[in-house]
Amino acid sequence: MGTTAVDVQDVSKRFRLYHEKYTSLKEKLIHAGRVPHEDLWALRNVEFEVKEGETVGILGRNGSGKSTLLKCICGVLQPTSGQVVVRGKLAGLLELGAGFQQDLSGRENIYLNGSMLGLSKRDVDAVFDDIVEFAELGQFIDNQVKFYSSGMYVRLGFAVAVNVDPDVLVVDEVLAVGDERFQRKCMERIKSFQKDGRTILFVSHSPDLVRAICESAVVLSDGNMIGVGTPGEAVRLFRERLLEAEDVLSLGVEADGPPERPAIASSLPLSIGASVKGATVTGGESRPVRLTDVTPYFDAAAERHYLLPGETLVVRTAYNATAAVDGVTISIEVRDSLYNVLFATDTEIMGLPVNVTVGPGAIDWHFESLPLFDGAYDINVGISGPGGLYDWQEPACGFEVMNPGRSTGVVAMPVRLAIVPREWIGDPGDLETQAGPAEAHR
Repeated sequence: MGTTAVDVQDVSKRFRLYHEKYTSLKEKLIHAGRVPHEDLWALRNVEFEVKEGETVGILGRNGSGKSTLLKCICGVLQPTSGQVVVRGKLAGLLELGAGFQQDLSGRENIYLNGSMLGLSKRDVDAVFDDIVEFAELGQFIDNQVKFYSSGMYVRLGFAVAVNVDPDVLVVDEVLAVGDERFQRKCMERIKSFQKDGRTILFVSHSPDLVRAICESAVVLSDGNMIGVGTPGEAVRLFRERLLEAEDVLSLGVEADGPPERPAIASSLPLSIGASVKGATVTGGESRPVRLTDVTPYFDAAAERHYLLPGETLVVRTAYNATAAVDGVTISIEVRDSLYNVLFATDTEIMGLPVNVTVGPGAIDWHFESLPLFDGAYDINVGISGPGGLYDWQEPACGFEVMNPGRSTGVVAMPVRLAIVPREWIGDPGDLETQAGPAEAHR
């Protein structure tokens, strides 16, 4: 086990919401300086630690406390109770234009941000050219930042954060503002930080991004930490909480202090080949259609527990409806063991609208020729309708593939081999009009 780089110790943060404001001396005297307010607990007893060299994601819907937590970690906000211990130099990119002075130029803001991170002018001089090059602001670096576009803000802020040689990098949901090329550039820099053994705290609304770069993830909801674990488990829990919304997590707010820490939710992943049966989710009529059973079938299941490349797989998705709903969309994903999406579609994309009647129902997904080689694969299934997301299971079921041949890889790609006579060697495009007895299939 490595040394702890970030230790969040029972952190709670309270804000006061004022509904009235007394401006006159008479009002202040009448109310004795007391202004009516309501306590809002943005964080409640959050506790976890991040080891040196780890990349940890933070997931949660809007208003769950993610940005407040990062601000407490970066020292921008002080917790109402608890403490955060950070070991090493920390650089944070919390929000668009954070720390920038509008009337200063990009050059002056680089030196200002460097000094805020504890760097001397000489230290900033050493990395100044790298910052400008990464931000791609060479011709604009001496312009006032108030004239910068949102993309230029992000490029400059991220360039400063990653070029000051931090031990801990904290990145909030700001990378979504940059274009695709710059996002890719930022991801490459983050991966280089990972190879160097730097510690990274990463907030994103993209579960796939968390899966791709994080080793673990923390899930927040309404200021409570409801789970911490592997990216796959965290994403599943995150989506479950999106479904349950306030039905399960609406906790009372005490005016005299944070409520007791809620129990940390946990569950075990389904084994390969298992199905989800009797799934229940609370929530009332806002989600009238729920998944009840997702099961894979293939012809040779009685003889073996795995499929062969090219065999047919059927995934039966059963559901139950408490009300009739027109225009329901059922979606499916196939992922490999590294959480990469191999295939995803839904009934709307396929042009097959599903009109649900009250009671049970099911649809079958037919994969006529499964083009996969060796591996264990997960299937995720979701149901949505006019009211939003109704249900989501991740993983809903799984299957295995075993390749009896000698070819390797991930995808079973049909290939034809043709021996080309010497007199025909030339432009490969000419082969379309050539044929002969030398042609063979392998």
